Amino acid sequence: MARALRALGSAAGPGPGPRVRFGPSPTGRLHLGGLRTALYNFLFARQRRGAFVLRLEDTDRQRALPGAADGIEEMLEWAGIAPDESPRRGGAFGPYRQSQRLDLYRQACEVLLERGAAYRCFCTPQRLELLKKEALRNQQTPRYDNRCRHLTPREVAEKLSQGLDWVVRFRLEKGVEPFQDLVYGWSKHEVAEVEGDPVILKGDGFPTYHLANVVDDHYMAISHVLRGTEWLTSTSKHLLLYKAFGWDPPQFGHLPLLLNKDGAKLSKRQGDVFLERFAQDGYLPEALLDIVTSCGSGFAEKQMGRTLEELISQFEIGRITTHSALLDLEKLPEFNRVHLTRHIENEELRQKLIRELQSLVERVYGDQELDKEVLEKEYVEQVLLMRKGHVSLLKNLVSCDYAYLWVRPSVSREQLQTVSAEADDIGKLVLGLMTRQTAVLSMEELNKDLRNLQKQTRETKYSSMMKLLRLALSGQQHGPSVAEMMVTLGPREVCGRIRKALSG
Repeated sequence: MARALRALGSAAGPGPGPRVRFGPSPTGRLHLGGLRTALYNFLFARQRRGAFVLRLEDTDRQRALPGAADGIEEMLEWAGIAPDESPRRGGAFGPYRQSQRLDLYRQACEVLLERGAAYRCFCTPQRLELLKKEALRNQQTPRYDNRCRHLTPREVAEKLSQGLDWVVRFRLEKGVEPFQDLVYGWSKHEVAEVEGDPVILKGDGFPTYHLANVVDDHYMAISHVLRGTEWLTSTSKHLLLYKAFGWDPPQFGHLPLLLNKDGAKLSKRQGDVFLERFAQDGYLPEALLDIVTSCGSGFAEKQMGRTLEELISQFEIGRITTHSALLDLEKLPEFNRVHLTRHIENEELRQKLIRELQSLVERVYGDQELDKEVLEKEYVEQVLLMRKGHVSLLKNLVSCDYAYLWVRPSVSREQLQTVSAEADDIGKLVLGLMTRQTAVLSMEELNKDLRNLQKQTRETKYSSMMKLLRLALSGQQHGPSVAEMMVTLGPREVCGRIRKALSG
């Protein structure tokens, strides 16, 4: 027992900045609500030159999902908010999985038992179930009746000698002190009046949330706990645990819920709120960080297009309100368009997009007759620059509407002549127009030029001329406007396709 007391007697003090933690349970994949909690912790730490810790709360063995633990950390890294300390990265306060810290929790319980702040409970599951049914029958909230807190040491010893199963419960005391929450202000909850004494160590030796978090936050020198508002009513209980141990508690801040735009809970069952899904669909992590912060509070004003650096510099925890944040995922494509445009404009980020688009083209159109020139860096870069601001996702550029960018059409001169007998003359007029272009093509100017060219034909209507040019450029009768095609392809490619069609 003395060893346990010595082990729990001190903890390394925090560094120069705050230490915060994100403690997900690996019972599922990381979703947008978890991302937002992790992000606010990350922003708080980065802004104050502190440490952001990932601690996996994996004590629920029955619900643990294989691969979820690694997946959570991978998604944080993908989102650009990698932890400073974690199961993968290690650190001075590890292990960072609660299932690897069981001895620490057992020692903590021994201390509480010795101080009379906790007791062994021998109530069977059958008795607890009867208590629950009786309370529900009387339309009361089920709670433990604290029966075992009154056992004498002799009675406890006798039950232990009989080999009876037991758990450890924490003795709740009345008269809790109020605490100042960073978001909700002064708060307190008289938990002893509405709850029975809670289990803190289960029969299998695993802790419950209440014990594990208090012990871990102390020994990991966590200075600020920023977590979901669902834990606000449990904080008074946690403060009683800190008092029983004789430890100074961290500061608490409870973050309001992230809900759908209609006020309903985010639906995890549909699978449309998990980060993996957004990553697979081609959304940029910056767009997700942007939308989950812009729909809530914590900033002086709502704004679309913030980078992670701007989020760090503009974040103010004092501006987080108690109102739930309403998330409208229908706006996500627009958020992504803004950030994709920024990536295209940035020379370094654009190079990554070029490689990704080349891979997409090969994956989607690899079974067709691809001209190697459409995979050249210069051409792919030109497509990106031309379509900047017009697409929300990179994969939009390999959709059917943009197939003409990657697959050069096989169109004969005879096919063009079935549209207009003036195919040769129209082709020459367009070639002349393209060779005279010195500035960057614009759709507005091109539309004017094309209408002027049509006036130089003898009998071809404007609509027929557009049909002919669309066929020559894409091999299709429907699709984007001819001017849009020409702007995206650029003068060189337009001329090449027209010459090929006229000579075919």
